[in-house]
Amino acid sequence: MIQATSCGGVVIFRGKILVLYKNYKNKYEGWVLPKGTVEPGEEYKDTAAREVLEETGVAANIIKYVGKSQYTFTIPDNTVEKSVHWYLMMADSYYSKPQREEYFVDSGYYKFHEAYHLLKFANEKQILERAYNEYVDLKKSNLWGNRKYY
Repeated sequence: MIQATSCGGVVIFRGKILVLYKNYKNKYEGWVLPKGTVEPGEEYKDTAAREVLEETGVAANIIKYVGKSQYTFTIPDNTVEKSVHWYLMMADSYYSKPQREEYFVDSGYYKFHEAYHLLKFANEKQILERAYNEYVDLKKSNLWGNRKYY
């Protein structure tokens, strides 16, 4: 079994969530949240910020850690057990540019219920729900956008 760790972000601007559409060799891969592999010596929050920037072109600010999701998948001759650490992040515009090298062909900001139904994976839907609830709480308390919380 191979252990793998990734980090990603639930990026929000004006109440809308950034999601990416992946299409590999004209095959539907689904809508996902931006995430990627931790590089040696890199802190999780730095990985999350770097991967969001690489995959979406968005330089988002980390607000707070929202949790970890875990899943397994098989590759030829092995099983990968993956942990993904997620951060609630804030963008400063609706700009995004999907990373073609990673087969992302579209990206955009969607209302919570739209993003929730677009997302392909149940574990990402759970993280979205948790992060969005944090966002709503911060917004109600007038804390969204004032400072960093992690």
